[in-house]
Amino acid sequence: MRTIWNGSISFGLVNIPVGLALATKPAAKQSDVAFRTLHRECMTPIKQKRWCPVHEREVERDELVKGWEVTKGEFVVVEDADLEAIMQIDESRAIEITRFVDTEQVDPVFFDRTYYLAPANEAAARRPYVLLLRAMQETGKAALGRFVLRGSEHLCLIRPKGDALALETMFLAEDVNSQAEIEEAVGDGEVKKPELELARQVIDSLVGEFDPTELTSEYRQNLREMLKAKLEGQEIARPEPVPETPVIDLMEALKKSVEEVKEKPARKPRAASKDGSRKRVAARKSA
Repeated sequence: MRTIWNGSISFGLVNIPVGLALATKPAAKQSDVAFRTLHRECMTPIKQKRWCPVHEREVERDELVKGWEVTKGEFVVVEDADLEAIMQIDESRAIEITRFVDTEQVDPVFFDRTYYLAPANEAAARRPYVLLLRAMQETGKAALGRFVLRGSEHLCLIRPKGDALALETMFLAEDVNSQAEIEEAVGDGEVKKPELELARQVIDSLVGEFDPTELTSEYRQNLREMLKAKLEGQEIARPEPVPETPVIDLMEALKKSVEEVKEKPARKPRAASKDGSRKRVAARKSA
């Protein structure tokens, strides 16, 4: 596995050599299709210019500087050297464990990005990795720590993921919005016992195992098929507008949901075509 950082997990007098590998693709939060902005008249990609409206001219890259806006139109200039001065250079290349906590205590809202921690290649150096993994699996604990990656400090949580250790970089406490306002609104609501019983029936009828292969994007698939259809000269049919769902009584909605689930057969995966894609975009030959 290709690693982007190599160091060690450190706690007490223990040092476990590890490598850091991306668990998700670099563009995982984006679509796998990128668009360029074109001039409609000649279909030429446009260029984004660094334009100064005061001097009315294009500005070269070496004329640019960072600025922090204090008030409207008033800036504090920040040079690259200023930022470099506060960057942390970690010569130890260590993930310092500060505490072990119960895994369920850490809300996933604090997770930013997931990495895999790869053990060392040598068998003797892998033993402490396996030991830590097994101990954390048996105790249900996760490790809180911090490390420096590319000059920036990161808080992290190390947790068992199957027979591997995963590292989650974490948001700071000040970066996570409070949910107190939502909880206050929920606290004012009242739920009747028959409604709760029906809601439980709906949930029980839809209980199943988590299957990561079902985490697919219809938008991405439709986008690929739409682009392929356009490339082949087909015209894309516009979808019919979806009618608004009428507001109905909560109890009535729950009862209908239970009935629909009972009548509906177990869902099977949709068959894929030979090229592995599912056809969902309606297209017709252009005249």
